[in-house]
Amino acid sequence: MKSRISRVGAVLGGKKKWLVVLAMCAAAGAASAAFIPNLFPFLDPTGLVSTENVNGRIDENNAFFQSLGTNGRSCATCHIAGDAFGLSATDIQFRYLGSRGRDPLFASVDGANCPSGQPGNPADHSLLLENGLIRIPITLPASPQFRISVVNDPYGCGIVSDRSTGAVTVSVYRRPLPTTNLTFLSTIMFDGRETIQPLNVQSSFQQNLVVDLMHQAVDATLTHAQAANPPTTAQQNAIVNFELGLYSAQLYDARAGLLTDGGAQGGALNLSQLAPKYDPGINDSLGKDPSGAAFNPSAFSLYSPWANATAGRNEPAYQAQGRRDIAAGEVIFNTHPLTIANVRGLNDNAAIGSPGSFTGTCTSCHDTPNVGDHSFPLPLDIGTGHNLSAETDPQIQAALAQLSFPNVPVYRITGCPNPFNPSSTEPYVIYTTDPGKGLVTGLCSDVNRVKGPVLRGLAARAPYFHNGAARDLNEVVNFYNQRFQMNLTQEQESQLIAFLNSL
Repeated sequence: MKSRISRVGAVLGGKKKWLVVLAMCAAAGAASAAFIPNLFPFLDPTGLVSTENVNGRIDENNAFFQSLGTNGRSCATCHIAGDAFGLSATDIQFRYLGSRGRDPLFASVDGANCPSGQPGNPADHSLLLENGLIRIPITLPASPQFRISVVNDPYGCGIVSDRSTGAVTVSVYRRPLPTTNLTFLSTIMFDGRETIQPLNVQSSFQQNLVVDLMHQAVDATLTHAQAANPPTTAQQNAIVNFELGLYSAQLYDARAGLLTDGGAQGGALNLSQLAPKYDPGINDSLGKDPSGAAFNPSAFSLYSPWANATAGRNEPAYQAQGRRDIAAGEVIFNTHPLTIANVRGLNDNAAIGSPGSFTGTCTSCHDTPNVGDHSFPLPLDIGTGHNLSAETDPQIQAALAQLSFPNVPVYRITGCPNPFNPSSTEPYVIYTTDPGKGLVTGLCSDVNRVKGPVLRGLAARAPYFHNGAARDLNEVVNFYNQRFQMNLTQEQESQLIAFLNSL
């Protein structure tokens, strides 16, 4: 415990001593009982992250933390409280070293690059260790609109056909999504495959969300945990009720200090209080807010009181500068122009006139106020899953070059029209590392499209994007800067990163 508290103290730099006391008390409680106190501060690369459970303390006797399958895994294997209920690459690497690859996380079913992987061989788990990726085997619909083949298969299990049924399974590699802040979701999973009931109407939202999450709990237990039987209804209810009470966000920034000081509204407690105000479609950037309200691009307002922060008697100059940087980054996120072109889901969207390009901001896609996902289902293809060597769009080429791209299979998709020029008779070939929602629906219009996640608690759960291609938020910002021609200065990049780390 002593080392844990000293690390917390080092981050706080001797300030906010009450937080150190809280950490000591919480650590003592956590060490003696099977629960995590609310708002327990966990160290992350830029400060402290915490979780508020509106239903009480985080009880580790809940079915969420129990092994319900055959390989030792629980929900908590991939959804760690200290990682804002996500899974960081740092955590993965420590667990591999500590267990010599025997931790249930590395079960060969999907914790290895292919099911044939051996627990003690790090090369067989390279995608999980380096990019935080879990293998997701998806059975292709019986009659897809497109043809798919694998052109680069580094591990030998990209596409597998069942000899008896003829079913085709495609392996894609994705980051585990956090099991927190779920009351703001418009889609379950990156490709929406667990969205059994739609989450786009206020009157049915809560009921449908429970149905979807219960379905997801069953599928996760049967597949990831390799259970012989699904969890009982009581276990499903316990897992879902637990998840729905969780709200995670950054609590403390190493430069700016406590993210609720000086009128700021950061932190998990403030985030939990936004939930009753959320409605599906709120602030929809495509103009379909059910209330009829116009889209407000200034979707984030957490740190506007810090715009003119000054040093006080107990607040050093670097802290005031850190606060001003976060506030400036928030303004950049809300207002800095982006040129949006060649984005499937937007530039081929007939509902908005299929514009060749248009000017937007970060909140054009991250419109849910102070949360950051899209308030209506809107899976997009911004290029993160494209193959750099086959890419022809110069903006996407430049953006992909900013990333630490994983060595995953590359697929060739044919038979689809050009989404940005559907009347063209030229053969259209898609090279992709993840066909996204298209693997679920079999529709050409869904190929490469995935949802954008909730942005809260980002600092605790690197790497980023669905495929872990951005090692840190610096790579994320560099990608967007190139992809959407933002032309950010070095100072603006730093400010935007500071804001994202404060979420």
